[in-house]
Amino acid sequence: MAQKHERNQEASVYIGNLDDRVTDAMIWELMVQAGPVTNVHLPKDRITMSTQGYGFCEFQTAEDADYAVKVMNMVKLFGKPIRLNKSAQGGSRHDVGARLFVGNLDPEVDEKLLFDTFAMFGSVVEVKLTGRVGFVSYSGFDEADVAIREMDGQYLLNKPIRVSYAFKKDARGERHGSAAERLLAKGQ
Repeated sequence: MAQKHERNQEASVYIGNLDDRVTDAMIWELMVQAGPVTNVHLPKDRITMSTQGYGFCEFQTAEDADYAVKVMNMVKLFGKPIRLNKSAQGGSRHDVGARLFVGNLDPEVDEKLLFDTFAMFGSVVEVKLTGRVGFVSYSGFDEADVAIREMDGQYLLNKPIRVSYAFKKDARGERHGSAAERLLAKGQ
């Protein structure tokens, strides 16, 4: 039986939005440009043996992992921008509710431009783009508040954008950013 590798969480990054054709070797070759890599793991479907669209890369040090997140996030592989986050921070970051709606986007805006623009205000954990509408999730509400204040009505390329808290998926007409949601996020 194969020996399990004990992953160093502080030196590991989560890599998401991977194309099905991406292999462990490709990730290794890409990430080694940011620092010494000790392990790459792309979970595979047990039946089809295809990758599941995400994986993990472990570096020798936490500093190398931090650097990789800065320089490799949104790099395109097979035309898809990959997303990197420090894996030690876990999935709960996505659950705080600091999710913004960005509307009236110029057709030329892509995920990388959206990410780069909103990363000026704090730690962006996720960016999604659907047509001329985008969603940006931050790791905290303070960052999201600043982004709304600074970006609502500003021009991105040739159009003034609208920025507000996004509507919750599971609640009718209720937006993220409520006082109750902020209190819950502080308790995490």
